[in-house]
This record gives sequence, structure tokens and C-alpha cells, in this order.
Amino acid sequence: MNARVAELCGLRQFRLLDAALADPGPGEVQVRIDAVGICGSDLHSYAEGAVGDTPCQYPMVLGHEPAGAIVRVGAGVTGWNAGDRAAFEPAIYCYHCEFCRTGHHNVCANLRFMSMPGDPGFFRDYANIPAHNLIAIPPGMSARDATIIEPLAVVLHSMQFVALRPGETAAVFGAGPIGLMTVVCLKLAGAGRVWAIEPVAARRELALQAGADAVLDPSAIDLSREILRDTGGRGVDVAIDCAATGGSTNNCLRATRHAGRVVVTGIPVEVQVPLEFSPMRRKELAIYTVRRSNHETEAAREMLAANLPRFAAMITHTRPLERIAEAFHQVEHRADGVGKLVIAQ
Repeated sequence: MNARVAELCGLRQFRLLDAALADPGPGEVQVRIDAVGICGSDLHSYAEGAVGDTPCQYPMVLGHEPAGAIVRVGAGVTGWNAGDRAAFEPAIYCYHCEFCRTGHHNVCANLRFMSMPGDPGFFRDYANIPAHNLIAIPPGMSARDATIIEPLAVVLHSMQFVALRPGETAAVFGAGPIGLMTVVCLKLAGAGRVWAIEPVAARRELALQAGADAVLDPSAIDLSREILRDTGGRGVDVAIDCAATGGSTNNCLRATRHAGRVVVTGIPVEVQVPLEFSPMRRKELAIYTVRRSNHETEAAREMLAANLPRFAAMITHTRPLERIAEAFHQVEHRADGVGKLVIAQ
């Protein structure tokens, strides 16, 4: 059986080809991929040739926010049948290292991640994946909307570090998809005033729709000074950096109160990021970084199902697989008011 595959074959270069698809092995299922969201880390690979300090190895297949349906089941697979609809977890863990055994699967010492070099992702028509990487989706949820489950699980993991108390204030830097989901989760968790910082006007509007109480344009004002002014000089209880660009992390440090928390969810372009250490030390800030999700996928599915219109509103565009190059160009340039773009068949 042959299936279409969209390969990233160079910087900002995709090619669509037909590739042979093997039968599913023992413990595997063969899935039809109906929809895949474009993630910020996909964009790093496309436009920068690396994700942080991990360079691309061409050709490679990106895409790790997939959903679709089972086509065939391999030997030994129970509880799943052809036609069952699901989202697909892209991480493959070893389950026997020190970190897996202590529940920290997201930092597995032998982690494989479908969409990184050597492990093809889901910008293709079909794939064979381990059966335990399936997440059943409810009947009323489309594959397009189910692509939100994976990034929402990342946001829920970040909330472990945000540790929000009801009524606390927060600043979210970046109103791309992760930032927008962060705003929704903060408001659902009982946050008080939430500021969203975003240079693109269309995304500032999406942040207001997501529940932000105020939006700020970083190109127009001194962000930290504005937030300090709004909070009577105190600063916010927690700042979440979903952009990790343009000095956003240092703006988080400046805008956060003494003994507050800063959570960095975004991935910087730079391998080494300069931090304003002295203000961070004087405030005794707690700084957290986020590595994907860790046991939050089912909670993400339930939260999405319970608040579907609110989350689905951030999906502004879809494109078929054959127009993937156009889709990535649009997301890179934030054109046509794009929020989240999904590759959907």
C-alpha cells in the first residue's frame, strides 16, 4: 500500500511523495490521519532548521498534533477496532528508565518523538503507531477539533508550575495557539485579571475572545512598566512565556511580583538566552520550564469536550495536505488573521 507523505526536505521546502506503507506490527495499529495541527515547534524546523539545539535532518516528516481513525489492528491489540476514532500521542517512551519509573515520562532518557529526526511525524495519510498511543475521542468531536488535545495537554502540564490560586493575576506573553489555550485555562482555573501580550492585532482579538481581560501590543509600549502600573507597582503573581522571543522572558521577569512564578512554555530560537539575573534574584522568582505534557492527555480531552466552542474558535484556517507549503508560509507570516491552522483531509 502506498500513501502520501509531506517531507520537509530543506529550509522552507516541502515535497509531496508516495511512500510504501507496511502492515502494522504486533501491538500496533494502522491509522488514517484526518487532521494535524501545525505547532510552533514545527515552525521552528521549517523556518530555522532546528528546534532549540536540535538541528533538522532532512528529509523529515513533521506534525505531532494528529487525529483520525483506525484502519487495521496488528497482532495482540485488543480494545480497538477498525473505524474507531482517536487522537494519536506522538511520544514513544521506554517505560523502564529512571524517569519513566518515577512518573516523569516526558523526560524519558530514551524518548522518541514522532516528528523529530528518525521518527516520522503525521503530515501523511497513514501511519503505524503503538496501540497505547491512541486516545479515544467522543462522537461529537471532529478530528479537526481533536488536534487540540495534544497542545492542550502541554498547557495543562504548564499549569502544574503556574500553580494558580483563585483570584491571582497573570500575564501571558504570546497569543499564538499555546498562549490562547493558556488564557482559557487560566480563566477556567479562576484567575483574576489576565493580560495577553501579542504584537499581531488579529491575535490580540483572539486573546480577548479567549477570556483575556486586557491585551497589550509589545511594539507600542513598555510592557513591564505598563503591567506594573496596572498592578499598582506590585506586578502579576505569575507570568507565562508562550513566545520565548523578542526579550519576552526578561519581560516576564520584570512584570512578576516578588516571590512570584515565571513559566517558560515557548521554545527560544537562540541556544543561549540572556537572562536579567539580578532582578530575578532580588525578587526570588521561581522559574520553570516545560517539556511537553506528562499524564495530562486524558484531562485535556475532557476539558476540550466540556469547553469545545471556546477552544475550537482559535482554529481559524484549514488546508489540505497538498497545500502544506502554503499553510506553513501563512503561519510563519501570521497572514490572514491566522490563529491555529490545521492540515485536514
